[in-house]
Amino acid sequence: MASAVTPDRFVAPTVTATAKIVVAGAFGVGKTTFVGSVSEVPPVHMEETITQASALVDELDRTPEKTTTTIGVDFGRKHLGDDLVLYLFGTPGQARFRFLWEELIVGALGALVLVDPRDLDASHGILTLLEEAEVAYAVAVNQFDGAPRYPLAEVHEALALDGHTPLTVCDARERASCMQALIQLTEYLARLEPRP
Repeated sequence: MASAVTPDRFVAPTVTATAKIVVAGAFGVGKTTFVGSVSEVPPVHMEETITQASALVDELDRTPEKTTTTIGVDFGRKHLGDDLVLYLFGTPGQARFRFLWEELIVGALGALVLVDPRDLDASHGILTLLEEAEVAYAVAVNQFDGAPRYPLAEVHEALALDGHTPLTVCDARERASCMQALIQLTEYLARLEPRP
């Protein structure tokens, strides 16, 4: 007897389009948590324990409870409606993994950049890379407990975003919040002119 096709195991037969979406951002901004919150399949995480050597180069002040770090990629999958599947690729956050950022954005339809309101400047490296590679992106401010809540207009200016770049807030721990950020990104991507 054939088993039913369910989105938590297989891609639905109604799917006519797939898209690679990169979830990017600085170290400790919540990318792994985000991918885990929205993925309908058990997410793949390539993490290792933070060592003393890492502690010397990674800024752990904001995340003293963090014990692991992504060293490869986080991967998840999410059906968006009956006909579209998003394949989510979370990047490592440290600038020393830029070579992986460059590889992961190849073939991406777009990117969702998570930013930490406690250190907006840490996001400039990945934003610059995406702009240089001409990868369209949206930005979501991850709302950490106890973090400042800046008006979005101030965040937009601080990050020097183009006027058309979508900017929202989310909580990477909450599925519904993350889904809203993904939907905003995909709606933005749908409005863009197709690439030649």
